Amino acid sequence: MNQPKIYLLLLLSVLVTSCIPKKDLIYLQDKKSTTTEVVTPSNQNPYRLQSSDILSITIKAIDPKLVVIFNITDGQTGGSTNDQGNYFTGYSVDDHGNIRLPILGEMNVLGFTAEEVRIKIEKLLLEKYFKEEAGIYVVVKLAGFKYTINGEVGSTGTKTLYQDRVNIMEAIANSGDITLTGDRKDVKVIRRFPHGNETFSIDLTDANAVNSPCFNLQPNDYILVNPLKQKTWGTGKTGIESLSTIITLLSLATTTYFLLLRN
Repeated sequence: MNQPKIYLLLLLSVLVTSCIPKKDLIYLQDKKSTTTEVVTPSNQNPYRLQSSDILSITIKAIDPKLVVIFNITDGQTGGSTNDQGNYFTGYSVDDHGNIRLPILGEMNVLGFTAEEVRIKIEKLLLEKYFKEEAGIYVVVKLAGFKYTINGEVGSTGTKTLYQDRVNIMEAIANSGDITLTGDRKDVKVIRRFPHGNETFSIDLTDANAVNSPCFNLQPNDYILVNPLKQKTWGTGKTGIESLSTIITLLSLATTTYFLLLRN
């Protein structure tokens, strides 16, 4: 086999192995899975509070003056929608699982849902301070849905979305999407539980990803998108980039060869 054919075969083989296939870039493809089993995501269950969570708690009544002393602010800074405001005006769950409420004092919320905390506060207020006629109304929410994302995405770091539920597709879109060199087939989600951390893996190119236990995120989840092998090789993300790299290498090799011949 002559040299031009060898170079051509080498060129084609490198192009085939270095380019990122289209099927590795498209989200939620129907891969005709033979299984019909429906998985119920465990994180569809209500989120249970952990230490370092921050709660937004507002106590209302028919006569607002009655509950002013039970709120952490006088309403001027309430409703802040930024992390700094939530940090100073929210109720932080300490290492023992407690929050400190004005007048009501310390309350343990570790392992409770936001709804259970709301019921607990309302019950305490009606038992000790108010009658039903006061129209006590309590709102308890997490002060933002916080998650952290790293790796091959447009914008890494800790993000906060102001909504009750967030799925992994929304989190990735909010982070500038996965780059061309990011591995969509093996995205890691590290989740904190009372017994320790657990790591999940999800293939975002498969439509069945919506049935994964980690498709719907939980607050404080850590998402990691590792690079594809093409990035490690440095041969380029597309055929044009790979071809340019190969031509550069061949030119360098040819120049070196002729220089050696002259010597």
